[in-house]
This record gives sequence, C-alpha cells and structure tokens, in this order.
Amino acid sequence: MIRLSDVHKVYQMGEMKVLALRRVSLTIGPGEFVAIMGPSGSGKSTLLHILGLLDVPDSGSYRLLGKEVSKLTEDELAVLRGQTVGFIFQQFHLLARASAEENVALPLLYTINGEDAARPKQLLEEVGLGDRLGHKPSELSGGQQQRVAIARALVNRPAILFADEPTGNLDSASQEEILSVLSQLNERGITVILVTHEMDVAKHAKRLIRMRDGVIQSDEMFKPAPATGKEPPPVKERSAAALSKIPMKEIADHVRQALRSLMANKVRSALSMLGILIGVAAVIAVMALGAGARQSIQAQLSSLGSNLLVLRPGARQVGGVAMQAGAVTRFTIEDSQEIAGAVPSIVRVAPSVNGRGQVAYEGKNWNTQILGTVPNYAPMRALVPTIGRFFRDDEVQKRSWVAVIGMTPVRQLFGDVNPIGEFIKINRVNFQIIGILPEKGATAFRDQDDVVIIPLSTAMRRLLGKDYVDNIDMEVTSASEMADTDQAIRELIIRRHHLPPSLKDSFDIRNMADIQATLSETSRTMSWLLACIAAISLLVGGIGIMNIMLVSVTERTREIGLRKAIGARRRDILMQFLVEAVAVSLAGGLAGILLGCGVTVLLSALAHWAVSVSFGSILLASLFSATVGVIFGLWPARKASLLNPIEALRYE
Repeated sequence: MIRLSDVHKVYQMGEMKVLALRRVSLTIGPGEFVAIMGPSGSGKSTLLHILGLLDVPDSGSYRLLGKEVSKLTEDELAVLRGQTVGFIFQQFHLLARASAEENVALPLLYTINGEDAARPKQLLEEVGLGDRLGHKPSELSGGQQQRVAIARALVNRPAILFADEPTGNLDSASQEEILSVLSQLNERGITVILVTHEMDVAKHAKRLIRMRDGVIQSDEMFKPAPATGKEPPPVKERSAAALSKIPMKEIADHVRQALRSLMANKVRSALSMLGILIGVAAVIAVMALGAGARQSIQAQLSSLGSNLLVLRPGARQVGGVAMQAGAVTRFTIEDSQEIAGAVPSIVRVAPSVNGRGQVAYEGKNWNTQILGTVPNYAPMRALVPTIGRFFRDDEVQKRSWVAVIGMTPVRQLFGDVNPIGEFIKINRVNFQIIGILPEKGATAFRDQDDVVIIPLSTAMRRLLGKDYVDNIDMEVTSASEMADTDQAIRELIIRRHHLPPSLKDSFDIRNMADIQATLSETSRTMSWLLACIAAISLLVGGIGIMNIMLVSVTERTREIGLRKAIGARRRDILMQFLVEAVAVSLAGGLAGILLGCGVTVLLSALAHWAVSVSFGSILLASLFSATVGVIFGLWPARKASLLNPIEALRYE
C-alpha cells in the first residue's frame, strides 16, 4: 500500500536548517498495524505527516496505493486525504461549537460521499457514543473525545488510518479503550499506522519501526500481516467535472457552517455588521431624500410651466444713464397676437400685467400681487383652479369684475370660509371671486400663493391704468424647438418695432427650460454628493469586516488546519470564509435597509422633509452590501485558504 524510497525532508528554523528525515525507505502492506517509535526530534511525526499527506518530502519517491503522490499539488493531496486516509490527532482537534455528530460528519462536506448522512450516527454507536450524539466536546471526557475523532477519521471509509500519539492525553483506562478500538479496526482490514513514544502502546501493533535522528534504526515484525493475495485497491479519484462543480448542497453546507460560526461570536459579528448597517442606512436615507428633493423641485418647476419663453422689456443704458425696463421697447396685446399667428411652434400666448393692490373683505385687508392676464395663462402656468373656475375670453373682452384668488389671501381674509361667490375690494373696486388657485408654496424669494388674478383688460383699463403689457408668456410645442422659436421671436420683434442694431438688446426672452435644467442639475449634483458620503460609510464598513475576518482567520488557524487535514481544498476554505463575510455584509445590509427606511419616515414626520424610498434604492443597497462583503472578505478568505495544513495544526 505504501512505498517510500529515499525520502528526504529539511525544515528551515530561522537561519538554521533541521534535517527531519534522511533518505528514509519504507514499505507497508495492506492490513498491517504499524507503530512508529522514537524520542522527540527523531522524525517520527514528520514521517507520519508525509505518510498521511499532510506534508510532502523535499526529495525521494512516495507511492500510495500505486500512485505517486510526492509531486502532487495541495488540492490533489486534499482530495486524497478526504477519500483514502483517516487521521487521528493527539489533541483531538474537535470543533468546540459543533456536536459530536456534527464533528464526525465534518469530512463529508469535502468528499463525494457527502450524501451519506446516516454514517456519522452509525460510527458513533460503534465506538460506544450512541447516547452522546448531540453533546459538544466540552461535555465529553478525553476518551470520548478521542473516540469521536476516531469516528470522524472513519466516516469516509479510508483504506489507511493514521494516529499521531492518540493516547498521549488520556488516562490508562481510556488508553486501553482507544487501543482496543484501533485493534478492532485493524482486524476488519484497515491498515493502521500510529506514532507513539510508549512501548505499552507500541506492543498492540503487529510491527514496530524505531527512529532516531531522521533515520529508521530498526524494523521489527511482531505478527505477520494477513495475506490477502490481492492487489492494493486503486486510489479513488474525483473526475475533473466533480472537482470544478460546486453542488447546491455544498453551498448550503458552507452557509450553515458560516452562520454557526457567526452565531458563536454574536458581539463580534454585530460589530462587523455595524459599519455596513450605517452605510446602507445612509444610502437608503440619502437616496430617499434625493428622490424627495427631485420630486419637490419637479413640483415647483411644474408650477413655472413647461417649454415656456417669457418676453419682457429690457433695461439698457443710453449715454451712460441706466434706463428702466420698457423705456425703449414696449409690448402691446397686438404684439402677442402677432407672435401667436407668425410663429408656428407657438402653442399658446398669454400677455400679462402686474402690480400690487390692497384687498379688503369685511374689515380685513391684505396687500398682495395683482396679475392681469388671459385664460391661456392658467394651463401654461399650471394655475387651473382647484375650486371654482378661471375667467373666460368673453369676460376679458367685457372687462368683467371677476377674480381668481390664491390661498394666501384666502387664509388672510376668509379663514376657513369658502370664498367662492363672495365680493372683495381691490383698491376700493368690487370684484367677485370665481375660483381658488392651486397651492404652490413659498420659495426663498416670494410666496407663489400670494396673488389675485383678474382679466387683462380689467387690470389695464379699470384698475392699474396700463397701456402696455409687462410680460408675454409663450408655450412652445417641444423643448427641442426652444432655440429656434427664441430666434424667430427676436427677429419678429426687431422687425415689428423697427429696432436698429443698437437697440437689439432692448428686450429679453427668458427660457424657463434653462432655469428648470439648472435646478435639476443642482439637485442631481447634491444627490451624488450625498451618495458619495454614503459610499464612504460603506467603504469604512467593508474595512471593518475585513479586519474582523482577519482576526477570525488568526483565531481559527487550527480549525483551518483540521479542515484541510480531513480533505478540504483551498477552494473549500475560501468559500467558507467568503460566505461568512457575505453573510455579515448581507445581514448588516438588511438591518441597514430597515434602519434607513425608519430614518426616512422619521425625517418625513418630524422635519416634514420630502422623502421617497424606491425599490431601486433598496435593491442597490442590497447589491452594494453583498459586493462589499465579497471584496473585503476575499483577502482574509484567500489568506485562510493558503495556510499549510500541518503548520496550521501546530499553531498556538
């Protein structure tokens, strides 16, 4: 079964080289029970580690069951460890947080026999621990722990069983029990190779090999191995497809192992989640505030109207003297009619005049803005009354004494009383209220609801005494035609008013779409700024996860060595720690989503801020938290996967 030829092994201890094995040659057949003895430093443990595939020789040949293994990669050795050999350690190396049955089942995670779920219980019953299946190592005696370790070594039906001083930490009674179990296993045909420094243990074997200073001094046969007359069984190997595929059960096992590890260190796991929790909550809250701000801005922009151009007289200097607006170019109602007929891209036109007036009702009065305009103004400026109606074209022609009133004068003059049909005095002239304007809110510059709108002709001829209009609002068919329409209007005004080149700047055309775009861009910039701050929080949380995972790798070095010794490949270790990091990140992300939603609701209720939590922001935060877990968990996971199994097992 085993053939070593001129095996040589040297360890580097600082600047000194230690020669552990010197040209060792050895042959072990099927069914043998071999004891390897020698003083400390004789090389017996090194020999066992090489035979058990935990280490590789520096030179020489090692053939196991007819396969040359001395040049195999670490993952290939891990596959052989999981399928061909079983290892019993002096320190037991049981997982403290797992039950006896879970410890025995551990190698099944990394082998093709992972579906053999009943075998751990069966083996524990065979070693006399059928009533201790759910007990953890701390609840078992030393002898019971070693029997759990033996059952774990047998779970994958190995051809060879290696034992590294299996009775070194046991009392005499437990020692006899363990040696009796090993003898029974050998009688079943399992090859047993153990290392010991006690003759009382070695005499249970059928063959004794003595070592000193890295060489075999003697090789005695107590009892001959049974002659089976058969060739050694071939080495079991996984196919390439089996090695490259990760079954769903294996992923589920990794998730279960990760959750068990995280639950065993609740405080540390909670601290790991804290950074991600804050970061995700910040992302949710910031995106909700940004979305709410955009909706608020859009609502305010909609009050300005869409695709609007506003024509108004401009101020200019003549001879170094600044003249007031309209001193050079003035606009009339006929100008607005000419623009509506001459420019095809104009949908609606609304000339207007404005001023201020004192509004009174039953002993109450209020100074407000007076706006005279035409019916087209309401749909252009999103001012269609919520209660009542806007005045009609015939009422403009008749110079009717009707008014549409904003919410601010309604509150100041009428309180909770419905003003429709009531009469108010504007500068001592009676007007009947026929509609209430929709509420638009106040800005830092003015209160948009502090206005009374009356027919244009009434304002010009009967109230404000104006012969010219102050503004002409024009609605364009689409935003893409704004620039061309602007140019066409300029040419029309210059031609209609016969303006020389020196007076071409005597009027202004304001593009409301430009104002809207500026406000939208400002909102977008602020949202990105806040999102960057939230992303920094996530970055800090990711660094916290990486630090905690690095600490976890250091604390669990011996566990990593054990997993590798029982068949775990680098990918298996990498997956386990990566799943832990992602689990921490996702748990923190979920808590952060709940916290972020709670914060947005609180801000909306207490500060009356506009907020809007979208499914997209929640999905983005979830994906981002998982990505953080993968990115920052990858380095610690890779560090764990690269640990040497024998060095990890020796880690203190």
